[in-house]
Amino acid sequence: MENITSPGYADTSTSNVKLIILTIACVVFVLAFLYYFFAPPAFNIGPEQPIPFSHRLHAGIKEIQCQFCHPFVARSINPGIPPVEKCLYCHKYIIPTHPEILKEHRYFNEGKSTPWVKVNYLPEHVLFNHQRHIRKEIACQQCHGAIETMDRIKGRQFKMGFCIECHREKKVNVDCWLSCHS
Repeated sequence: MENITSPGYADTSTSNVKLIILTIACVVFVLAFLYYFFAPPAFNIGPEQPIPFSHRLHAGIKEIQCQFCHPFVARSINPGIPPVEKCLYCHKYIIPTHPEILKEHRYFNEGKSTPWVKVNYLPEHVLFNHQRHIRKEIACQQCHGAIETMDRIKGRQFKMGFCIECHREKKVNVDCWLSCHS
């Protein structure tokens, strides 16, 4: 019996499959390119603050220690958001007429706190105290990341797994009730 199909028929179906795969690959490539090209510059940074504070400038370039602005970190479960007076300690003299610094002066004159937006979160039942970590000379960056390289902090939701992993790595207490949940 004679073959009814033409000899080039099998080649046509193979070339169609190759064409479909090539088309899909091109579409995926174009979509990936557009996504990364048009992703907003603020794609991977934290919330906008009422005053554009740069940790990169203050903690990085100027090398201001974390505890200067977060004064209660060594003695309270609340590390402390810097009060207006702390900002004006320096900015009363350093670029005092900058429009953003003038906002700080307005907050101070009105007796209001700067409405900083919180970026780091712990579950409500956790009573975390930085004091033990500070005494053991654990750098802030170990948990909070390279703050000194960030203009706007993305922050994080701290979960128990993060802490347990670090404690096991350092071979320290992992008893929840003695550590954080007391």
